[in-house]
Amino acid sequence: MELDIYDFDKTVVPFDSGSTFLLFCMRRYPYLLFLLPYYIVLGALYGLRIIGLDRFKRHIFVAVRFIPLQKAVRAFWDRHERDVFPWFLPEHRARYTVVISASPDFLLREIADRLKIDTLLCTRHDPKTGTLLGENCRGEEKVRRFMATFPDGAHVCTVYSDSYRHDQPIFSLGERCVHIEKDGTQTVFSYEKQYGKKRET
Repeated sequence: MELDIYDFDKTVVPFDSGSTFLLFCMRRYPYLLFLLPYYIVLGALYGLRIIGLDRFKRHIFVAVRFIPLQKAVRAFWDRHERDVFPWFLPEHRARYTVVISASPDFLLREIADRLKIDTLLCTRHDPKTGTLLGENCRGEEKVRRFMATFPDGAHVCTVYSDSYRHDQPIFSLGERCVHIEKDGTQTVFSYEKQYGKKRET
């Protein structure tokens, strides 16, 4: 089986979808401003490294408890679907498409359906409470999730991501590596020249 792997945030779209969604909800449901002190404290704890990223993400989506989530998600993508980089549209993709993202599943499932993404792997959250379920789908966890989904193996033709720093693990899976620039342009690079020898798979 041949496939391509894509990161999502700042790769398929030019923004971080989770934080953009929260800001969208604050504007759409102004009563969520009562959570602002909570978010300030949470952000300060994370910024001071008192809590790690996983604990931060375990609580950052608490706002979903107070909104009609599916309605908000649909409205969000109604506004932002046009921001998807044109090269990612279904008619421009050559192979089976796997998106692997740290963003929440409750947010990405809607756009995955609209864009006809074949397999979506992302961070799981309780849609009623926003609480993180399991591991944040980031770094090495992206590879673990991919391997668990394709236990019989797959030929990864190309990996696309905006992050040299965070996505070395999934870049190591690809025959070809493509870095996505801020404006959506693509830069092909050599894994070996960027990182050194590839992992054994």
